[in-house]
Amino acid sequence: MARIGLWLCVLAVVVCPGLGVAQETRIVVDGSTTVGPIAKAFAEYYMSQNKGVNITVSESGSGNGAKALINKACDVADMSRFMKDEEFKAAVGNGVLPVAQVVAVDGIAVVVHPSNPLKGLTVAQVRDIYTGKIGNWSEVGGPDVKIVKISRDTNSGTYETFESLVLSKHKVSPDAEYVNSNGQMRARVQSTAAAIGYVGLGFVDRTVKALDVNEIAATRDTVASGKYPIARPLFMFTNGYPKMGTHLNAFVSFYLSKKGQEIVEETGFIPVTSY
Repeated sequence: MARIGLWLCVLAVVVCPGLGVAQETRIVVDGSTTVGPIAKAFAEYYMSQNKGVNITVSESGSGNGAKALINKACDVADMSRFMKDEEFKAAVGNGVLPVAQVVAVDGIAVVVHPSNPLKGLTVAQVRDIYTGKIGNWSEVGGPDVKIVKISRDTNSGTYETFESLVLSKHKVSPDAEYVNSNGQMRARVQSTAAAIGYVGLGFVDRTVKALDVNEIAATRDTVASGKYPIARPLFMFTNGYPKMGTHLNAFVSFYLSKKGQEIVEETGFIPVTSY
């Protein structure tokens, strides 16, 4: 019943978009390191077209983005997962009514060092590696060397998606290393021959090797078609539905424009119109 009540509050804001939002020339964005590149590219383009508007984008993680919105410390919370029930309750309790915009779709690529000869793994094998059941690459057809497990911090939306879709709520092995961003994950894997990690699709480049998962490559087409098994929507949350005609409304709706969709693709993600 509490969840239904929260959604009724959100719906009320959606159908009454003019509730107390003033035209602003400063927009503060915080949250997901996955959504961050999209938000930064949107901000750069939007400011180039709207002189006098200042948009700042920070990347403190999805959980911290939610906290910032709840505490009214930001205008937009970038999140690579949906808000949790307890976050909604805390927001409503503080007079904040979260409204989500799905700005893109992302696949989570399982990555290794380019020197690793392995072509792919199953979801079950990835789970067994991260939970400690598999500890050596030779157990899955790779070289005879101990696997170095790199994980995102537990406050990350990428971690929570990985936990849900891959780990099936099992705990990561205590010997795993943790990093705070997609960029740090990529850097750690590209410098460690025995490492395994996972990053948003937009962070895959030639410095790391994306493994097939369940014999499906992590590509734009496989994610858009629903074939790739580790995929999720990416969100921008606001306090209520921004009033029409404001810069905030234009910014969080920018993903619907042709230019916005081009930017999403350029940053390595999938526009919602392609999904």
